[in-house]
Amino acid sequence: MNRRYRKTIIAGNWKMNKTITETKEYAAEMREILGKPKWCEAVLLVPPVNLQAGVRAFKDVKISIGTENCHYETSGAFTGECSAEMVKEAGAKYVVLGHSERRAYYNETDMDVNKKIHAALRAGLRPILCVGESLEERELGVTMEKITYQLKCALAGVTPEQVRRIVVAYEPIWAIGTGKTATSAQAAEVCGAIRTLIRKTYGARVARSMSILYGGSMNAKNAAELLSNEDIDGGLIGGASLEPKTFLEIINASNQD
Repeated sequence: MNRRYRKTIIAGNWKMNKTITETKEYAAEMREILGKPKWCEAVLLVPPVNLQAGVRAFKDVKISIGTENCHYETSGAFTGECSAEMVKEAGAKYVVLGHSERRAYYNETDMDVNKKIHAALRAGLRPILCVGESLEERELGVTMEKITYQLKCALAGVTPEQVRRIVVAYEPIWAIGTGKTATSAQAAEVCGAIRTLIRKTYGARVARSMSILYGGSMNAKNAAELLSNEDIDGGLIGGASLEPKTFLEIINASNQD
């Protein structure tokens, strides 16, 4: 982490978990134990049906609320979808885009992700853009080729001013929900390479200011080691964010000198 230039972000991605009642219960417990996060911005990314309840429940807790997806159109015949404007008005500050589960289960393409990035930026949301390779791609040695392609597609047409609002999350697909984690060196190498690519495309000042997160089975035991790396500015946390005490341990792991 480098707090001199950029924000540390610990974001919990709930995926399809927790009802509105459970969201309120989580907030009540977190209110008792959290205090004020010292070094990071804590974020919870909740299902869209929980957004308004989450915003109300966490209004006096130092946690920002976001959601897990949005559509690229402002309105239309897209049954089951929510536009960026809808989730923004419901209270979201952040939105996760390009998550590997969306790509795998719902056939989202890199150009779909690009259109969603532009929609989110127009609506005033902060996108958390997910990129990452499969185990096969890592073993073939094409990790950075894959991530470079994903980034270039997702950021096509995005201006330097706009890219400052984007957070990038490196999530190796083989480490999401598997209990496997990239080593600290592996995670740092890829996050550093992402920053290098941003620098080549948008300049050193933009690259220095961009928060790059690591996701993929970050938990209370490995968070401190991962977050000790210069180019890892936080985490996108899955299952470990579902329990307030565990999530708090990861938040506290960002309190490093």
